[in-house]
Parts: sequence; structure tokens; C-alpha cells
Amino acid sequence: MSLQTHVELKRRGLLFILSSPSGVGKTTLSRQLLARYNNAAAHESIVMSISVTTRAMRPGEVDGRDYFFVSPQRYEEMVKKNELLEHARVFENLYGTPAHFVNEHISRGVDVLFDIDWQGTRQLAEKNPDDLVSIFILPPSLEELERRLRARAQDSEEVVLKRMAKATAEISHWQEYDYVLINQDLDQTLEKIDSILKAERLKRARQEGMLEFVNSL
Repeated sequence: MSLQTHVELKRRGLLFILSSPSGVGKTTLSRQLLARYNNAAAHESIVMSISVTTRAMRPGEVDGRDYFFVSPQRYEEMVKKNELLEHARVFENLYGTPAHFVNEHISRGVDVLFDIDWQGTRQLAEKNPDDLVSIFILPPSLEELERRLRARAQDSEEVVLKRMAKATAEISHWQEYDYVLINQDLDQTLEKIDSILKAERLKRARQEGMLEFVNSL
């Protein structure tokens, strides 16, 4: 008679980055990935990274849910004390990723999802290379990207042209990423992202409880 034993190993979470030019579908993919794991067990959960920012809170926003709203003085203090994993100025405001938020989650086996550009990805790679998994998402073509941007009807002609120019510059950094996907079909791309996430979770280095388990055999 064989005995069946359920084994559940402690896992370290990872920094899961999705980058792409505006209009490729990164934000939609991020939301769908989060929704897929919304009711998952704790060892399979994933949360969106919450940034600190110096900009004013907008109607409907909640501190600690949408952003951590801080003063410019507090922001500079966080930079000097190395409390931000990455930081950047966007127009007139400052943004950054608080180390305490990320470290608290990955130490509990919770993955942190990032929707950031190549510059933020590069900074995170310098701070947390072993915990980071990066994916760059490409459009099927620049013509299709322009069509998607115009179809959104959210931006002026000037803004669309600026986004297209920026897209070319962003795409030039595709080789800096662990994985590169072409988003021809949103559902298929989501499945590929999910497969990458599941495989990366199973890597030996992230199975922190494996050594103890093997020693107990």
C-alpha cells in the first residue's frame, strides 16, 4: 500500500516585467494576467507593482492602491537612502519603485508585475538580477501599431506621431530582454506570457524549500 504525501515547497517570488511601446497591448495583457491569478492560492499569486510619485492625487485615486504619494523632499530622501529599485522623471513628476514593497512580496512567494520601459527594466536588472524575468512585446508591424494607436481615438495627430517615433527607439532595446513576443493575437500572447511565468516559478533557484525537502528524503 503506497502512501500519498502532498508536498508544498516554499518559493521565492519574482519581478515579472512586461515592456512594449504604447499601443502594443501591454496594459491589457497585464490586467488579464492579474485577473487570471486573482483568486489563486497564495503561492501562485501575483500583484501589480505600486510606484511612489510626487504628483498630486487625482479624484478616485487611493494612496497605497494606485500610488504611494510622497512629497518631493521625501522622494529625494528615498533616492539618497537607496530605497527605490528604479526611478525616473516623467514630464514634471517623479516616479519610482519602492524596494520595501517588492522585497516584502517576493520574500513571501508573491510575484510582482511591472509595466515599465527599458530604462526602468535596466535599473531593476542592476538591483535584482536573480529575481528578474523580463518580456518585451512587439507589434506585428509598425503599420499595425499606428493603426491601433489611431483606432483608440485617444490622442491627437501630434501625439500619435510622437508615440510612433518613441516606439522605434524603444524597440531598439528588444535584445536586452529575456523573452520577446510578437502580439498578433491577444489571447495567444497571454497564454505565452502565462507559460513563461509558470516555467520561471519552477526554476530550482526559486524553490527555496527544495534543499530541506531533499535532505529529508
